[in-house]
Amino acid sequence: MTDDPGDDRRTTEPPGADGRFPVPLRGVAVDAETRCAHYDSAVDVVALRFPCCDRYYPCFRCHEAVTDHDPERVPREAFDDPAVLCGVCGETLSVREYLDCEDACPACGAAFNPGCRRHRDRYFASET
Repeated sequence: MTDDPGDDRRTTEPPGADGRFPVPLRGVAVDAETRCAHYDSAVDVVALRFPCCDRYYPCFRCHEAVTDHDPERVPREAFDDPAVLCGVCGETLSVREYLDCEDACPACGAAFNPGCRRHRDRYFASET
């Protein structure tokens, strides 16, 4: 579904996925670089995989809005598996690569929002 044809923002709910991305992605008013209705700054260009449904969402609020289940965090033993999408270049990063990238995509250099560090615990199990 397209929310505003002028900027091609889409809301995608289960069982669908937004076909613009190389991974199965859902969310609310998502633009072509994964910005969503909840986080929409120039650096809000990542989507994260939730193991509970094996789908990517731009943020925990998008997951909450379009699913009917509680979110699960990526467990520590899966930190080397693909779990983070760069919305600028489409590169898929492991959790470890994302946590070590210093807020920029290692593939294309796009800046990631450093404020996301405050809620990494919503997506990833503790590293300690």
